[in-house]
Amino acid sequence: MKIIFLGAPGAGKGTQADIIADRLGIPTISTGAIIREALKNGTEMGLKAKKFIEAGELVPDDVVIGIIKERLAKSDCQNGFILDGFPRTVPQAEALDSMGVALDKVVSIEVPDEKIVERMSGRRVCAKCGASYHIAFNPSKDGKTCDKCSEELTVRKDDAPEVVLSRLEVYHSTTEPLKDYYSLKGILKLVDGVGSVDEISCRTLSALEV
Repeated sequence: MKIIFLGAPGAGKGTQADIIADRLGIPTISTGAIIREALKNGTEMGLKAKKFIEAGELVPDDVVIGIIKERLAKSDCQNGFILDGFPRTVPQAEALDSMGVALDKVVSIEVPDEKIVERMSGRRVCAKCGASYHIAFNPSKDGKTCDKCSEELTVRKDDAPEVVLSRLEVYHSTTEPLKDYYSLKGILKLVDGVGSVDEISCRTLSALEV
């Protein structure tokens, strides 16, 4: 299956994408992770992205799309994939269409803004491997270090409440219109993102009809 996960920052789409990808045996493609991978590997698109990142600028659409294209061409994507964090805008969705990517489903994890703020203030992230935890909903075993690589967990600057509210505004104005875009194509599925991780996974699998 070829799936996109949508959702506001902190909605839990990354967690659900990883669970569903594992269940279906397909890779999760996180935009942030593959940009970091492209930078590390020094690919043509990675080197282009590096110039913008070093200048403190957003990586432009054509470079992000180029990196996505490189990643989707790899053999592990032949049986499907989950895109997490891309597309973020309608023009990016149109670019994905122009690449000939035929999507099966687009899942939007729906969580009210006030719940998002509550969630993100308790989020902890591993700086080494990128694993994400939450002090209340998904703590690491000892609450201080990463279960995967034992690195100390940190609070990201963009998880501060005032920053979260600003990020939500951006999401509502630039990314949420994608719901209408994919609804018109008949492939959008809305999933209630409030509840335990297992409850949300059950709803997501049901929405995907798998």
